[in-house]
Parts: sequence; C-alpha cells; structure tokens
Amino acid sequence: MEFPVEIQNATIFQGRIPVLTDVNLRINKGEFAYLIGKTGSGKSSLLKTLYGELSLTEGSGQVAGMGLQNLKKSQIPFLRRKLGIVFQDFQLLTDRSALDNLLFVLKATGWKNKQERLDRANEVLAKVGLETKGYKIPAELSGGEQQRLVIARALLNNPEVILADEPTGNLDPDVSDEVMRMLQDVCREGRSVVMATHDYRLIEEFGGTIFRVANGMVNKIDSLKELVPNQQ
Repeated sequence: MEFPVEIQNATIFQGRIPVLTDVNLRINKGEFAYLIGKTGSGKSSLLKTLYGELSLTEGSGQVAGMGLQNLKKSQIPFLRRKLGIVFQDFQLLTDRSALDNLLFVLKATGWKNKQERLDRANEVLAKVGLETKGYKIPAELSGGEQQRLVIARALLNNPEVILADEPTGNLDPDVSDEVMRMLQDVCREGRSVVMATHDYRLIEEFGGTIFRVANGMVNKIDSLKELVPNQQ
C-alpha cells in the first residue's frame, strides 16, 4: 500500500449535487494533512467520503488499503475498523462511563475476549491521560477531556489513518493545543492524520501539509501566505 489515503479524478456528491470535482489527494504514511476552506466548501463531504458515509461513484480512491468506489454497506464496518474518526461534537454515549464508551466500541468491532477489551480500553485511556477518569460519564468531563476520550476511542483498533473533522472547534486555545499535541504524537507513531479545521493558528504553530478546499476544487498549497488575507 503506497499511500494510506488516495483519491484520483473523483467527483464528490451530496445526493446528486456535485460538491467537489476532479479531486486528487494523496496522503503519505505518517503525514499530518489539513483541509482548510470556508464552511460549506466541501471539507466535511470529503472526509465523509473517506470514511464511507458518502459513496464515491465517480473516480477512484482507497483508504488504508480498502477501495472506496461503490463501497457496499456491508464493507463499511471493515473500513471503519481501519480508521479512527474524531468529531467536533464528540458523539459519545452520554449515559455510559468513559471506560464503558470504549468497551462498547471494542465489542462492536469484534473484540471477543472480555479481559482483552478491558486491557485495551485502559491502555488507551492511559495514553490520553484519562487513566483516573474512566468511571466518569461524559458530562462529568471537561470539553478537553471529552475530546481526549474521543481520541482514545479513535485509537482503539490501532488505525492506520485518523480523520478529524474540526476537532478543536469548540475548545479554547490552550485545550486546542493540547489536543493538537496528542494528534501530532499519534502521527509521529506512523499514522496518517487528515484534519479539517478553520483554525489557521494551529497550522502555523504545528505545521503539516495544507490542502485548500474552495470553488469546488481541492488544491495543495505550500503556505497559508498563498491565501487571500482573512480568507476563512
């Protein structure tokens, strides 16, 4: 597998409406890539295509070795086991503890042995600094702690690729930096990270590859300086 994420000559649709055309995207192993652009530009649609929420019907693509074009519904769970997905709005199970949120995902993704599930859940909690918070439900965690739990959930199955949709959008700058450092650490371990963001400060501070999503196109740019001033 040459590229963990690759899209070639693709058109991305929302329903029957083309959102992005002639998309060509390659992300290397261990690369941290940003998707930047205005709200409604197609960043989330591109991410949804990468994790199988939207069908790829024109062009070709693969993520973590699985082909995306005309992906069958029955194949989507297998694709997502190879991915870690981090959402802005957490999407945690609000009536279960942090530990039980992780155990639920492990059971749902095929971990049969109860002790192995428990060991793995505790391992990733420790990795994100929540080893003493496993008993708490999400409402008892701060916003930053909830996002750390989401990252822990994303790491459960040792994914090759992490997809993050505005993961710092609801967090203050200090907590955003903490989340970014965690994602950067994940990237240094050899995983590829694709992150949609509005926060140019994070890009300037942490660095990485930048893809601009605008006017129905996806283009790689060398620097934020290429953008029109104040463009979001």
